[in-house]
Amino acid sequence: MTGLAADVGSAPGALRRGSTRSATSIFLDAAFSGLLLIGTFLGVLAIGLLIWTVYDRGWARLSADPGAFIGNFVSRFPARAGIKAALHGSVWLMGLTALFSLPTAVGAAIYLEEFAPRNRLTNLIEANIANQAEDPIYHYGILGLGVFVRFFKMGPSLLAGGLTLAIMSLPVIVIACREAIRAVPGSIRDGAFALGSTKWQTVRRLVLPAALPGTMTGVILALSRAIGETAPLLVIGAAVSIFNTPNDIRDPFSALPVLIFNWTSRPNPAFGDAAAAASIVLLAMLFAMNAVAIFLRNRFATRW
Repeated sequence: MTGLAADVGSAPGALRRGSTRSATSIFLDAAFSGLLLIGTFLGVLAIGLLIWTVYDRGWARLSADPGAFIGNFVSRFPARAGIKAALHGSVWLMGLTALFSLPTAVGAAIYLEEFAPRNRLTNLIEANIANQAEDPIYHYGILGLGVFVRFFKMGPSLLAGGLTLAIMSLPVIVIACREAIRAVPGSIRDGAFALGSTKWQTVRRLVLPAALPGTMTGVILALSRAIGETAPLLVIGAAVSIFNTPNDIRDPFSALPVLIFNWTSRPNPAFGDAAAAASIVLLAMLFAMNAVAIFLRNRFATRW
């Protein structure tokens, strides 16, 4: 037995970790780690420089009269231009996007993860969801223009914009919700079944509450992505010069990304400063939404 143990201990698979690593592999590992660190640093540096540039150029314009900048409509005079219509339009769009995307995405995730049979149709649906999450953004704008604006005769309205952004957000929310449901231990389901609960009771009362933090985090991150999108809204015909706030989902609308895009394309440098100030407002909304996502994840997280 002692000799057998000695033979097993001397086998290649039982050697101590790192004992077979050559100097070349150690160098390659260190070089790869260094490249990853440098890439991370450069990415953070680029984002920091971009944020600083926006702040440096736009803060003076925003801080000079924040009430007028947020409360005024657009104007051909840069000093009088404001973001009121675009800000209201962005808030409306986020509400409609959440209203349309959240129930659909959560329902699809529950069905695919808990109820759907494992067959070719399910595999096809899952593959399409994964592919849609990687589609170029302007594809959704073309889809919204062809289906909602023209086929259903909605025109360039808030309803068409909200549905377009909802379709764009669906794959991200479905994937996040499925991962959150998958992270719930199977023993929770087994215990509920042992006590006589049905499949739907188990999902509704145990699985969904446990998956809530991951689901809400995915929802808010998807909305954070949607609020900054410009291409789909430009394709479906979002306006820039609007002098009233929307009162109905059938009204035309503007949005902060569209307004920023328009101002940055003008030759007058003062409009560039106004665009930077509007970007600060948009960044503040993004940071607030991400802060809510972090709070929800930490507040309702469950450790198994």
